[in-house]
Amino acid sequence: MKNLEKIIQICKQRGFIFQSAEIYGGLKGFYDYGHLGVLLKNKIKNLWLKEIVFKRDDVFLIESSIIGPRKVYEASGHIESFQDPLVECKNCHNRFRADHLIKGEYGEVKLKDNKPLCPLCGGELTEERNFNLMFKTYIGPVEELASEAYLRPETAQGMFYNFKNVLNSMRAKLPFGIAQIGKVFRNEITPRNFIFRIREFEQMELEFFVDPKEADKWFDSWVEERYNFYLKLGIKKENIRKREYSKEELAHYSSATTDIEYKFPWGWDELEGIANRTNYDLSRHSHFSGEELIYFDEKEKKKILPHVIEPSVGVDRLFLAILLEFYDEDVVDQEERRLFRFPPFLAPIEVAVFPLLGNRKKLVEKAKEVYKLVKENFVAFYDESGSIGRRYRRQDEIGTPFCLTIDFQTLEDNTLTIRDRDTTKQERIKIEEIKDYLKEKLNF
Repeated sequence: MKNLEKIIQICKQRGFIFQSAEIYGGLKGFYDYGHLGVLLKNKIKNLWLKEIVFKRDDVFLIESSIIGPRKVYEASGHIESFQDPLVECKNCHNRFRADHLIKGEYGEVKLKDNKPLCPLCGGELTEERNFNLMFKTYIGPVEELASEAYLRPETAQGMFYNFKNVLNSMRAKLPFGIAQIGKVFRNEITPRNFIFRIREFEQMELEFFVDPKEADKWFDSWVEERYNFYLKLGIKKENIRKREYSKEELAHYSSATTDIEYKFPWGWDELEGIANRTNYDLSRHSHFSGEELIYFDEKEKKKILPHVIEPSVGVDRLFLAILLEFYDEDVVDQEERRLFRFPPFLAPIEVAVFPLLGNRKKLVEKAKEVYKLVKENFVAFYDESGSIGRRYRRQDEIGTPFCLTIDFQTLEDNTLTIRDRDTTKQERIKIEEIKDYLKEKLNF
C-alpha cells in the first residue's frame, strides 16, 4: 500500500483529486477532481468512446436522467435485489459488509462462540440484515409512494427503457448497441481504498443487443475486445487478468459474466465486468410498462426479443489503476524523482513550455510565442518560475511527457530543446516541426 499512499499525496498536492467538502471535515465516499484529474478523466472517457462508439457503425450514444421513478427500479429488480449484508457493532456502532468482514477485508476478525467480533474494538455484532444501496428521494413537494424516486445505481436502465426510442430514431438493425457515460450513486456501507469503492462515481457502459442465437459469440467477442483495450492503454499483462464467474456467483439476470481484474495493492479486484444479461431487462420493462420492447426482423418477418451483452467499467476505478500502473520512482542527477510514466496519449498535460531564464525578456517573449503555437492543438502548460531543474521535476511528477525549452540558441536559429520525461534526454528541433512531432508521439 506504500505506493498508494504516495499517489494519494501527489493527487492532492498537484491537483488530481481532493476529498469532497474537505473544509467541512470531508464527506466519506465522495471525491472532487481537480484540474489534472478532470483532464485525465476526460482522456479516459474519450479513449473509451473512440473504441466503443466512433470506430463502429452499430453503437449509438445516449444520456439518460440520473433520477428515475420507483417503477423503473421495480422492473430492474433493484428494489428487491440490490442489497448488501450489513452488521453493526453494538459497542462502537461501526457498520460492516458481512461478506467482506468474513474475508478479513477490515482486518483480523476474532470469534466468540463461533461468531465474528468487531475488527475495530472486539465488540459484539448485530445479526446480519440486508441493506439496500440505492439513494431514495422524492419528486415534488409531497413525500409519498407515488412521488418516490431513486438516484440511479447504474446507467444501464436508461438504455433499456430507451431501447424503442433509439431503435426507431436511428433505424438500428441487430446487432446494435447503446452506450452511455454518466454518474451513478450507491450508498456503500463502507467506502474504502481511496476512489476504488465510493458512493458517487462514473460509469462507462455499453448495452449491445443481439439475436439470442448469437449471444454466446458476441459475449466472447466483447470479452476479448475489452481485455485488449487495457493492453492497448499500456497496462502490463501480469497486472491484468480475465476471471469467469461460477454459476453460484452469477447475478439473477446473467447467464455468463467475466470480470477483467487489475492487480491492485490489496489484491486482484474488478476493473470491468462483461455480462450476458439475456433478455431479462427488456422483458421486465415490457411487463412493467406495458410497452412491447422487441425487434422486428423485416427479412424473416418475425419478432425477436434481443439478448444484451453489457461491458461496464467504472471511470474512477480505471483512473486509479492507471495511476498505480504508471507511478514510478528513479534517480536523476543524484536526486530521487517521483513521476507518472503515462503513455503520451493519456497524459493530462501533453507538453510544457519553459524559457531557460525567466527574467530574460526576449526568451520569455519567444517562449510565450511557442506556447501559443502548441496550445492550439495540444494540452499545454507554461512555466517560468524557478530553476529549469525544478520545473522539469514538477512536470515529471504529474506525468507530462515532453518539455520544450527556449534558450539563447533559439533566438539565433529558431530551434528549441525537447526533453523526454522517461529518459530525460534532450534533442534540438525546429519550431516549425514541433506540431508534427507531437502529433506522432501523442497518437493512440
